Amino acid sequence: MATADRDYWRNDGNRAPGSPGGRLTPVVRWLIGLNVAVFLADLLVLDHLLARHGSFSVRDGLLGGRIWELLTFQFIHAGLGHLAFNMVGLWIFGPVVERWWGSRRFAVFYLACGVAGALCFSVLCAVGLFSGSGIDTHDVGASAGIYGVLLGVAVIAPETRVMLIFPPIETSMRQLAMLVMGIAVIAVLTGLGGNAGGEAGHLGGALLGWMLMRHPHWLNWAIGRDPEVEIIPPKVFSRRRSDAAVREEVDRILDKISEHGMHSLTRAEKRTLERVSQTRNSPP
Repeated sequence: MATADRDYWRNDGNRAPGSPGGRLTPVVRWLIGLNVAVFLADLLVLDHLLARHGSFSVRDGLLGGRIWELLTFQFIHAGLGHLAFNMVGLWIFGPVVERWWGSRRFAVFYLACGVAGALCFSVLCAVGLFSGSGIDTHDVGASAGIYGVLLGVAVIAPETRVMLIFPPIETSMRQLAMLVMGIAVIAVLTGLGGNAGGEAGHLGGALLGWMLMRHPHWLNWAIGRDPEVEIIPPKVFSRRRSDAAVREEVDRILDKISEHGMHSLTRAEKRTLERVSQTRNSPP
C-alpha cells in the first residue's frame, strides 16, 4: 500500500480533487459501503452464506454455469484484514480514476477488471499452470479491480510520488505499477508466496485496467444518455489536476491571510505563494 507524497496534498482537508486520499467520489463511496455491508452481513447475520454461494471457482462459476460469481466474488472478503487492505487501496486510488472516466464508465471499468481477474485465473488453470485442484479453488475479494485502478493511476499520473508503507521507501506510480506486476508474474510462474491463484487474478485485473486506459473508446457504450462525456488524455488530465491543486492551495492561503494576517503563514505556505508569483510573472 502507498500514500501520496506531494507537497500540495499534505494539508488535510485541502487536498485536490482527484488526488490519492482526497474526497471520495460517488462510485468509490458506494463500492466501499457495499463491500463493508456485505462483509458485516455475511459475518454477523448470514453465517457466511454469501461467501459459500457468491465466491468464484472455475468449476462452479464457468463449468457449472454460475456466471454471476464473476461479479459477486468481488464483494466478498476472507477476513477483516483482507477487506481493510482492499478498501484502503480503493479509497487512495479510486477517486483519481473515477474523475478521469466519469462515474458510469468507472463503475464498468472497475467491475470489468474484477471479471478479468477471475478469467485470467481460469485461463491459467485451463493451460495447466496450476494443479488440477485449481478449478475448485474459491476466489474472493476486490483486489483484481483495485489492481486495475492502480494501473489506471499509473497511466494518468505516472510521475506522482508515493510512499510505501512497507517497505517505507518512496517511488513513483509508474515504478509501483511495475513492481506489483512483477511480483504477480513471479508468483504465478513460481508459486512463491502460496497465493499464485490470487496473483493471477491481480495480473488479469491490472492488464485489463492498463488496456482500457490505453483504449478508452472500448467503454464508449457505457456513456448511456450522456454523449457529452469526454475522455481527457492522461497527460492533460494530470496537468489539469496539478493546476487545480495549486489553485485550491493558493485560495486556502489567501483566506488564511485575510483571516489571520500574513504573519500566520508557515514557511511552506510562503514558499507556495512565492512559486506561484514567480510563475505568473515569468515571461511567456
